Amino acid sequence: MPLPPLEVPRVLGVDDFALYGDTYGTLLVDATTRLPLTLWEGRDAEHLSRWLRGHPGVEVACRDGSLTYRQGITDGAPNAFQVSDRFHMWQGLSRRVQDVATAHRGCLSAALPAAELAGPEPSEAAPADAGEAGTPAGRHARRLFEAVHALTDTGRSYSAVARELGLDRKTVRKYARARTWQEVMRRPPRRPSTLDLYLDYLQQRWDEGEHSAKVLHEELRTKGYLGHYQRVKMAVAPLRRGLPLDTPRERPPSPREAARWITSRPDRRSHQATERLHRLLGHCPELRLTHDLVRRFAAMLSNRDTAPLPTWLDDLSNSGLAPLAGIAGALREDQYAVAQGIATAYSSGVNEGHITDLKLQKRLMAGRAGTPLLRHRAVLIAHLRRRYASQPTTAPR
Repeated sequence: MPLPPLEVPRVLGVDDFALYGDTYGTLLVDATTRLPLTLWEGRDAEHLSRWLRGHPGVEVACRDGSLTYRQGITDGAPNAFQVSDRFHMWQGLSRRVQDVATAHRGCLSAALPAAELAGPEPSEAAPADAGEAGTPAGRHARRLFEAVHALTDTGRSYSAVARELGLDRKTVRKYARARTWQEVMRRPPRRPSTLDLYLDYLQQRWDEGEHSAKVLHEELRTKGYLGHYQRVKMAVAPLRRGLPLDTPRERPPSPREAARWITSRPDRRSHQATERLHRLLGHCPELRLTHDLVRRFAAMLSNRDTAPLPTWLDDLSNSGLAPLAGIAGALREDQYAVAQGIATAYSSGVNEGHITDLKLQKRLMAGRAGTPLLRHRAVLIAHLRRRYASQPTTAPR
């Protein structure tokens, strides 16, 4: 089937997509009719500028922050004003926030309540450490700890120690940063389970003299516990060694989770996440500054107000945080298009929808044909869908 005639759009959407492996393609979409125009392999500026020169009349070009597409539009349609897509700007800022959280991951444990930060009492921890020292894992951790510190304390680099001991560099770094071998052996906090509701009852029955895990499991089943006997057996194991029950504790947030708290709208965060974020920001001034900068940018997007943009970019550059200062330079170079993305309703959202559809088309083709067939299918199917969607449906007789 022949393709429909191409009409030059007034508003053009430009975005890249993964074609296969490390090879990318470029997709052009009419942002007004929301129909794809064409696509090709590669994402170079020369190909885009050549297409624009051959199809004059584009007035607005929506794109991401790519320098390649910026240069291609400038060369091929110098009179069109460019719009930096809001989604891509927010996505780029969110990645830098995660980089900041990763650089300050030592602060993340401050998000836990004070009771969780206190940890076990020394009297409770001593028997556990003594027991771990006699286990094969404990002896192995102790030997590695002593071997790594014997070399790193002399000033050797992590890479040199890793080559000499035959270890991964990350393993050497973990042991070198630990103050004692017990820190390497320390297990992460246990996740909550369905047995947690019955821990008080287990402790009560143990104190009353019932030490059979099988009997305790049967008693819990009569109270509504649906878990396996093995879980009950593991739960009472510390009691047999004279230790308290292993109660669940909260885990410190990951850098990705902390970044999600910072970039989420306050009204969409859960009450627990809001409390954790409040504790974290009160402990880490760098993340508090990052949070303030993110919320100021979010306010600009919500209000479509570009007046605070120059001041915000200055504060981003002077934040003292390398990831934020880096993106500030990129946004400042593209400040006109960034301002258009904030103030206008134009975006590359329609491109994202068609890129999702392209993934389906690639799977249907199963890699058996090249880019020309993919282009033909993407353009033609979109027009066919539009044609049949506009036709009235008749009820069956």
